[in-house]
Amino acid sequence: MAKTKSENLKDQIIDAAFEVIEENGIENLSMRDIARRLGVSHQAPYKHFQSRNHILAAVVARCFNNFADHLRARPKCDSPEEDLLNMGFSYLEFAQNSPLKYRLMFNTPLPPMNQHPDMLKESQIAFSLLKDRLDTMRMRELPNDVVDPIKHDALFIWSLLHGFTSLMQSDVMATVEWNAEDEQNSTTRMFKRLAAAIEP
Repeated sequence: MAKTKSENLKDQIIDAAFEVIEENGIENLSMRDIARRLGVSHQAPYKHFQSRNHILAAVVARCFNNFADHLRARPKCDSPEEDLLNMGFSYLEFAQNSPLKYRLMFNTPLPPMNQHPDMLKESQIAFSLLKDRLDTMRMRELPNDVVDPIKHDALFIWSLLHGFTSLMQSDVMATVEWNAEDEQNSTTRMFKRLAAAIEP
């Protein structure tokens, strides 16, 4: 079904907000600037979003939606362990190809989750994809285990990938003389270590 003019404007507002953030930084995101870019009255965005934070939440929700779609589109294979590694490679690929979206999701203070349920829902979907994958696998048990090991194992994998990604996107690696070949080797080695950690 075709979108109405009103629905199109809502999408255009989100697109324009992302452009503002991309060009001028998140601190310069404003309702007035978005309206000016779209050639509409400064009140027009308020018909769809109560505030700047509501627009930012919609931008972040779309980023999480794009991220989840990218994880779903990973190459599929019969081995659960291989499929999980493919998910990890897809995670790094998204972070590398869409660095601003990645930063907005994981390295930017977000609007209050309890005030923006759509943003919360989209953020939970991506984490659920990882948990659902782990739930089909038999992993090595640990002593004194937690009540919900799947959730904690998912956090372990996410922490590993996020920490690695954040380091590689920062300038700090230059302080330890890390070159492109080291980065490639470290990526391969990280996944080998991850495979060893999750093997049955």
